[in-house]
Formats: sequence, structure tokens, C-alpha cells
Amino acid sequence: MDRSRHRYRFRSTWDLDAPPDRVYAVLEQAEQYPSWWPQVRSSGPLGIPGGNAARIRSVLPYELRITAVELLRDPARGILEAALHGDIEGWARWTVRRRPGPGAPRTRALYEQEVEMRRPLLRLLSLPGRPLFRLNHALMMRSGRRALAARLASPPEAV
Repeated sequence: MDRSRHRYRFRSTWDLDAPPDRVYAVLEQAEQYPSWWPQVRSSGPLGIPGGNAARIRSVLPYELRITAVELLRDPARGILEAALHGDIEGWARWTVRRRPGPGAPRTRALYEQEVEMRRPLLRLLSLPGRPLFRLNHALMMRSGRRALAARLASPPEAV
């Protein structure tokens, strides 16, 4: 069977009106995602350093259960990277940079992800469901960007 039909690459760019260090500080706290990102239903530490378990559900009627294990946390370069396991296998990375321009500091957060579907039903639906899976991910990321922008608009103490 052709494994490439079970693989996905995603890339999202979030432009945010906040300083990069503030954006990074929120993104590095994965256990807090459910407090601001509606599609992240739960997120909590595993029994290993840098490990986190999460349940995610966007528009389609399925929930992904994943574990993320930190591969890289580099605030100086603005990079967060994790290996993903569970219903999907692969990796995800945030790259947080200052966005050039006049005025208050603004940020561009780039999210990249390469994964393979592991859950049997999702693998079965990979080919016919590909457009819906991609749309589902895009809607989740759009919602996440909006939610993070709203969170960053609140006073820094609240973040």
C-alpha cells in the first residue's frame, strides 16, 4: 500500500500584534492551550520530561489523541519543536519571529507539521477524505490564530 496517501504536510502563518517573546511564552505552554484554543480539548503532562498528552477535535466528528515529546525549545531562535505520536506520527514546529514594520512589535508565528495518519479509520479515509481533513486542519488553525490574538490583546499578566 502507498504510505504517502496517509501523510500530510501542513503550514500555517499567524501574524500577531504582540512582541515575539510574548507570543513564544504562550506557545511554549502547551498545557495551557485548552484555556484559549477551543479545538484543543485537553492537554497535560506525561510522565516523561518534555512530554504532553492532548486530545484535539476540530469540525469533523473525530478526536485525535496525541502525545508530543519536546525535541527542541530554543527561545533565542524562537523555535519549539516536538515529535508527535498516537493517532498521528510525525513532528510539529513553531518558529516565532519579529515581523518587520513600523510601530509596536509584531510577530509572525509559522507552524509546520508533517504527520502520517496512524488511526485505522483515518488511514482508510485518507484518500477520499483528504480535502476534508485539510479543511478541518485549516479551520482549526484559523480558530487558533484568532484565539491567540484575543489572548495576546489582554494584559500580559493574564497570559
